[in-house]
Order: sequence, then C-alpha cells, then structure tokens
Amino acid sequence: MNFESIIVSSIYELGGGVTVKQILKNTGLAKKHENKVKETIKKLIRSRVLFKNKKEQLYISEMRNVYTGKVATLSRNFGFVTNLLTEEDSFVSGGQLKGAVPGDIVLAKEVAEKTSTRSATAVVIAVLQHSEELFGGVIVRERQAFRVLPDTLGCPPLAIVKVSEMVKEGDKVLFSIRKRGEHHSEHTVDVVKVLGSCEYAKNCTDAYLIQNGIPVVFSPECSAMAKEIGTKEISQKDIAKRLDLRDTPIFTIDGADTKDIDDAISVEKTDSGYKLGVHIADVSHYVTKDSAIDVDALERGTSVYIADKVIPMLPKELSNGICSLNPGVDRLAFSCLMEISKEGKLGKFQFKKTVIRSRLQGIYSEVNAILENTADDNIKEKYREVIDIIPVMKELADILSRNKSDRGAPDIQSSESKIICDKDGICIDVKKRVQGISEGIIEEFMLMANNAAARLAMKHELPFVYRIHENPTAEKIETLKMTLDGLGINALHINENSSAADFSALLRKTEDDPRYPIINRLILRTMAKAKYSEKPVGHFGLVMAEYAHFTSPIRRYSDLAIHRILTDYVSRKGAENIKKIYSDFAVRASAIATKTELSAVAAERSCEDFYTAEYMENHIDEEFDGIISGVLNSGFFVELPNTVEGKVDVMTLPAGDYETRNNIALLETLSHTAYTIGDRVRVKCVNANVNSGQIDFELIKVYNNEN
Repeated sequence: MNFESIIVSSIYELGGGVTVKQILKNTGLAKKHENKVKETIKKLIRSRVLFKNKKEQLYISEMRNVYTGKVATLSRNFGFVTNLLTEEDSFVSGGQLKGAVPGDIVLAKEVAEKTSTRSATAVVIAVLQHSEELFGGVIVRERQAFRVLPDTLGCPPLAIVKVSEMVKEGDKVLFSIRKRGEHHSEHTVDVVKVLGSCEYAKNCTDAYLIQNGIPVVFSPECSAMAKEIGTKEISQKDIAKRLDLRDTPIFTIDGADTKDIDDAISVEKTDSGYKLGVHIADVSHYVTKDSAIDVDALERGTSVYIADKVIPMLPKELSNGICSLNPGVDRLAFSCLMEISKEGKLGKFQFKKTVIRSRLQGIYSEVNAILENTADDNIKEKYREVIDIIPVMKELADILSRNKSDRGAPDIQSSESKIICDKDGICIDVKKRVQGISEGIIEEFMLMANNAAARLAMKHELPFVYRIHENPTAEKIETLKMTLDGLGINALHINENSSAADFSALLRKTEDDPRYPIINRLILRTMAKAKYSEKPVGHFGLVMAEYAHFTSPIRRYSDLAIHRILTDYVSRKGAENIKKIYSDFAVRASAIATKTELSAVAAERSCEDFYTAEYMENHIDEEFDGIISGVLNSGFFVELPNTVEGKVDVMTLPAGDYETRNNIALLETLSHTAYTIGDRVRVKCVNANVNSGQIDFELIKVYNNEN
C-alpha cells in the first residue's frame, strides 16, 4: 500500500488544513494503520512535501507549483508527465515517479522551470488515479518461477500473481498491474493475454498497438453501419446534383499493393496552359458528422501503415470498397478543377461534387516504364486510353517542380524503409523506398489541390484545418551551425532569420559531398514538425502561405474534416453559417489530427524496428558497409544502404577513454581516434533483438581513416 500517495491525494482532495483523523476517515483506512500514517506524514514533512501548522493541520507545500498531470511515457531511468491544464510535458527522474505508470493521473510538483532547450522538471508527489491500461512484456524465468520483464516500465522482472493461460519463457504477453508498490519494481501483475514468441515482429507489433491505445478493431456500431453502406449502389439521386465527369479520361496511379485508392487525376493541355483535375473520393458523403463511423474515424485520426499491413481509419467496406476509386465503376468524388498557366501559375479553380469512372488502376512502376520508354506491350495495351496524357502530365509536373525549387523549397529526402514480409508475416527483406518519376508527378498535383483548398478557405475566412509548418527555432539552427562547423562544412548564411531558400542553397552546395545523406538528415532534424492548426500560419518547407490536406480523406481525418466544410461551402450555405457550424470543430479536429499523427508515426517507427531486427536475425556474423549516422557516449549508430540502423557499443571498440565532441564524433582522448558522423565504415552484425528492436554491430574498419 502506497501510504505517501494516499495521504497526499487525500489532503489535495480535501483542500488542505487536514488532520490525521480526517485522513483516516476520508481514505477509509482502518485504525490499525494510524501509526503508519503518522510515520509517513513525518517523512513527508521532512522532505518538505507537506507542512503542519500549530493546529496540527496538514497542507501541501508550495501549491502554486503543484498540478494534476498524466504520466505520458516511461523509459528505464525517467518518464514524462503531461500537465492536464497546459498540456506541456515535464521530465521526471525514475526515482521520483512514486511507481506511477503511463496513464496514471498524478499530483506533480514542478521543481525546475522549462527553458528554451529542455522541458520543465517535476516530481510526482502522489498517484491520484491508477491506469487500467495493459502493458507489454516478455516472460522470463528466475529460479523456478516465471516473471514478466516489462517493455516500458524501466524496471526488473515483476512477480506474476495470476496467468490467464499457459505461458513459456520468451512469450510476448500483455499484463495488468494487480497491486501497486511505491516503486515500479514492487508492482505485482496479472498476465491477461499471451501473444506468442517475442522473436516474431508481428507479436511485438500487436503488443505495441494494444499498450499504446491504437485501435485495431472498429466498434460494433461502426462495423454494422459500414456493412450497410458498402452494400448500397450509387443511385441516380446521388448523381443528379453532381457534375458528371464519367466521359473524362480520369485514372489513378498508386503503388502495386494499394487497395484504398482515394485520388485520381485528369490532365489536358490548352492554348493557355493546362487543365488539371484532382478527383478525390467523396468520403464525407458516406461518413456524416457524429455518425458511428465518424466517431471511430476521429478517434483513430489516421490510418497506420506497419510493414505488410494497414490499420485503416475507415472500415474496409468504405476504404477498399465504395469510397475507393476502383477502375471501371462509378464513384462519387470531390473534384478540384484547376486552370494552370504555361508558367505553372494557378489561375481559376473550383471545387465540385462529381461522379467519375476511372479508366484504369495505374501503377507507379508501370507509368515510370512508359516515361522511361521501357514499357512492354502489355503495359502499353493496359494504358492505351491514357498513354498520350502521360507525357503531358510529366510536362506539367516538371514546370510545377521547377516553380517549387524557384520558390526556395528545400529538397529534403527522408530515409524511408520498405518492409517485405512472407505469407506468414515474417520480414524477409528491407529496402530503401525510392521515389520514381510518376510518384513525383502525383505529389506535385496533390500539392496544387491542397494549395487551392487552403486558398479558398483563407479567401472566404472559413473555419478550416490547415497543414502548417513553422520556422525552425533559433536553438535548432544554432545546433545545426555548430554541427556543420564541426564537420568542416560552411553553413553559408544559415541563421535564425534564414528562409527556406537558404537551406535549399546549402543542400545544393553539398550535394556532391559524400556526407550529403548526413547533411540532409541534419537539416531535416532542424526543421519544425509539421502539424495541423485552425490558423493559417503557412508552410515553411513548401514556401506556401496557403496549405491544407485535401487529397486523402480515406486515411486522414484532417482531409475528411475539410471535405465536410467545403461540402457545405459548395452547397452555398454561406461563410457565416459555416463559421457557426464548424469553428469549434476545426479547432478540435486540428488538435486530434496532430495528436493521432504523432501517435501513428511513433507506432510505424517503433514497429519497423521490430521487423528490421527480425530481418537481421538471419544475417548474424555477416559484414556490411554503412555510414555513421549518430554518436553517443555509449557508442555510435551505423546506417546501412537499405536503411537498417544498428549500434556499435563503445565497449567493443579498442580500449580507451571515449567522449562525444559537438554531437558529431566519438573521440578516444588519448589516441585522438575519432568516429565521426558521415564516416564510411564496415561492420559485422553480432546481435538482433526483435523484442527491443535493437541491432548490434561490431566495427570491422573505417574507410575514411585508410591511407
């Protein structure tokens, strides 16, 4: 029994000025606990958590620094608590958490204020409400007993009180906390679900999704509604009030394995330039506000893509069915019809509710083959109705791409992986995802439609969900300059007043440097994270004052939200009425879309680590060439050409005293041997732990240091 939390939370609840008798009565503690309560109170007074006045009444010290928070995350040695009022996170060292776990509501006290470079620091003084969440872990054997080693609680294996089914050593399990201790290591647990061996990435992924609250099953109400909608045909009534574009040569281009097709395009060359149509699945026609499907979609916020599977925002009856712009069938769409000058400038545009019939389901690799003149007869036959349009598409996209470059938008490349699994869901290969010509074409066309949507909303002052990207902070820019200086790279005119064009110039200047991938990554880390907002702040990276996400309503709630708003606009409901209906909705949708996007990105990255470790398990003792991608006092990271990243532990390096210099190099202080980010190295894979997603390398040689 955690007497400290019981006492402090009772005083907090009663508002202070509380006696021991009142605490015993309020908490329901028996008389036999009185001595323990008094002893704990003395301890809390000595540690200045509480103070007592002359009337023997107890108060919490310095209430102005005390707040109610929720434990957000834990690691081995620390955690973060989110202030429920300000939504800001505070750092809490492991010994100051009072045994609190993610999801717990706690009473925390700020002991150091937030600065420009670090979060505020706090201590937990009481656990007010225990989380009912499940946690992931692995079954380990200690002597003759099974225990659970938690994934996230940062503590030794915990004692098991109850097991729901038979377990064995190495099983990945979900557990609940049965009895709390004052420290994490004192908790006892019940195992509630056995997922299978922790050596399989799919089991570790299942555990991650459940313990991080990412919904994988739709509510019964949502599923029932989706099935009903999925069985309906598009009626003449649906079509009657729409612009009929079924005779227009419209088609889709996606990856070969895409099933949720939410965008199609049409392009026509004119005397004055081009007509570009971006036709998006009219999801808002089927997913009405506050319906069961809408409630589930808002909770999810986005589809999550992990290895070979998708956790969709919408049920498959919609995402792969009636909303998917499948070829040869009528589909309801929301189209952005644009006139673009020969110089690539957006002229007149309009948003129209339409009905379309896609000519074919294009595949990126096939369109790339057509553009590269390597397409075989089968591909040419498949695309015969639109093959003459494809060169026009590239012509327009090239103009738009040049304009983007001329605006100064930096061409920052992220290192994305493609996980390839066998029929059993086991990772058999990892490749670097490469963007081809047609991928770039579609990206440029989507940018134009997104820009048009934001322009319309800003012109008419509609409540909206904008995609914003703020300027980099001065601190991050200073860190970038120091890092580049340490690498001997001239940072040109990069400073806190730099424009996107300055970063673009830096990338162009260093594109022939062998360390370019590292420079690209450093600039990417300098950038602020894009997010959603009801305020049109603009997009720094794209150098656009007007930007929103309109083109993926099947997989992003932000897009569905603005479809709903624009639907009422094109229905002539008037800007003032739209403001009344959607002002609060836009604020709420923006916040939830940002939060769920962050959650999805974290899930995709964490689970990707499980799969890459599973892949590398079959490559133990093999050697690889790579590049040093990051340094710590405990070692350095090496990224392979296929994006797999592993760590070289400092303990495996030649004996010596090591320290990091300027966050760019691990230096042996006596020999002055340096392992610097960007160095090309050869490593051997010595271990891969699927459960932790960790890969261990040993250094074979450093190419840069060879004579």
